[in-house]
Amino acid sequence: MTQAVLTNLLNYLQGTLSPSNMRWIGEHLIECADKEESLKPYTMEEIDEMLIAAENDFANGDYVTNEEVMEYLSKVAES
Repeated sequence: MTQAVLTNLLNYLQGTLSPSNMRWIGEHLIECADKEESLKPYTMEEIDEMLIAAENDFANGDYVTNEEVMEYLSKVAES
């Protein structure tokens, strides 16, 4: 985003939110930014290892079918 867009967003939020809501949003944005900064991308070696593990699971029948997923989601929605 450009600086102008961010400034307009900030001005809008300052004009519409209460001080406690501004504080809440600020704390959550900082928390989210801290998490994003701590994330590191996977290496190709890590990705290859995950793919091999997933292929092995699939070959061994260790997977969930679409029907099982839909059944689970229906049960979760009911509760």
